[in-house]
Order: sequence, then C-alpha cells, then structure tokens
Amino acid sequence: MATNHSRELIDKLETLSPERIAEVEDFIDFLKQRDTDRQLIRTATKVAEPSLQKVWDNPDDAVYDAL
Repeated sequence: MATNHSRELIDKLETLSPERIAEVEDFIDFLKQRDTDRQLIRTATKVAEPSLQKVWDNPDDAVYDAL
C-alpha cells in the first residue's frame, strides 16, 4: 500500500515545474520542523511537571480544582 502511495506522489511530483517542486520541498521541511517543535514542547512540558507540582497542588488553589 505504501509503495503505491509513494509511486502516486512521485508521479504527481514529476508533473510539476521546478519552482513548484521547490515549494513542495519547502512545505515538507516545514512539516518536519513543526513535528520536531511539537515534540520538543511535549518533552519540555513533561520535564517541567515535577518541578511545578508543588505550585499546582496546594490548599490555597484547591478551589480551582473543582472548576
């Protein structure tokens, strides 16, 4: 299945002008960078959670837990 899909994409790319191929390549790079950025944000969030747990879990703010 993936091979057929890849072949279809290659066939479409082969019909594009060099300028459009450059745009497609830029878009692919953008998507890859966005995925990398999102993974970095998720990782940073997970790392920060233990250090912020005391700030988040306190009696003064317990009323907000019920919202």
